[in-house]
Amino acid sequence: MNVLVSGAGIAGLACARELGTRGHDVTVVEYARHLRLTGTPIDIRGDAIETAERMGLLAKIQKQRVRMSEFTQFVDSEGKPVARMPMAEISDSDDDIELLREDLVRILADALPDTVAIRFGDSIETLTDGDGDGDGDGDGDGDGSGVDGGGVDVRFGSGRTGRYDLVLGADGQHSAVRRLVFGPEEDYLRHLGVYFALADLPGEAQSEGANSIYNVPRRMAGIFRYKGKAVAVFQFRSEPIDYDHRDLDAQKKILIDAFAGHRSWRIPELLEAARADPGFFFTPASQIHLPSWHRGRVVLVGDAGYSPAFLSGRGTSLALTGARFLAEELERCGNDHTVAFARYEARQRPYVTFAQDRVHSGRDRMLPPTWDAIAARNEALKASGAGAP
Repeated sequence: MNVLVSGAGIAGLACARELGTRGHDVTVVEYARHLRLTGTPIDIRGDAIETAERMGLLAKIQKQRVRMSEFTQFVDSEGKPVARMPMAEISDSDDDIELLREDLVRILADALPDTVAIRFGDSIETLTDGDGDGDGDGDGDGDGSGVDGGGVDVRFGSGRTGRYDLVLGADGQHSAVRRLVFGPEEDYLRHLGVYFALADLPGEAQSEGANSIYNVPRRMAGIFRYKGKAVAVFQFRSEPIDYDHRDLDAQKKILIDAFAGHRSWRIPELLEAARADPGFFFTPASQIHLPSWHRGRVVLVGDAGYSPAFLSGRGTSLALTGARFLAEELERCGNDHTVAFARYEARQRPYVTFAQDRVHSGRDRMLPPTWDAIAARNEALKASGAGAP
């Protein structure tokens, strides 16, 4: 089949690899002009490890493994350790694999077969499934059954057009494919009350050693070190903020305003690093909840369909298992997308439910709401022994 994948992130690259190796012609269209390599280390857990092995990539992934989270501590305003992050908060088992997002993206991109082409600097502008009957199934009968239909007609922002047998939305939490086919983002978004930001710290002298987290009420700032580099990490609690997720300056202002008036520890220095970083990264902790991830010849994979939020630590694993299950079911069903999409969803849904249900447990630990709650958290960790510095 001729398949269009929107998004060249982990989900999109994994889908392209899995479908391309099964003989499909795959085009990946990516809004950015290059692969996005920023981000903190990510985790591959549970059955996603088996997925990496079946893809033939596990050995390469293990070579890039980091153990950043084993050396994370809470510090006071003078930078002195007051408690250690218990491993139970950040790892399910010793089999979990932690690696840099950029390393996994490169591994997946390098593993793409010749049947896959990536087109950067372009995006999907309109989708018309089949004859444009409005139900998304392409059969002209308006019932959404997906019977018959010749494919999906696509117009891109560049002005190009094309027809594809299937379209995969793997374009992240702010998915354009989801908006075009399923409706506005706000219909499916659940904000979890937390924002996250990341900035490079090129001038940090110490690139190895413990990671430090400092709290003020409802906020945290930290320095994480791995593989010879250091980054500033921020989280803060907030109700939903309306902003353009492509406006870098607006995102930096949101972060700086969130920490206004807080000058303890190294907060001013870290904010200046964020202000100066052209690769600054900012995102809400939000989940996507959809009753179904497919409509007609269009299907969603990864954060586009079921973002569990970064607080879960399972977004990468869901992207990998989703890509694998979808490709396997298309193969097993003889490319009958109607049956394959339903089977993909039935296999993936339990993993998504588990991941999305686990996000709330760590929020109060990382972002205590008051000074008293911060002190109580530190004392409880020290008393337990698991968090002693």
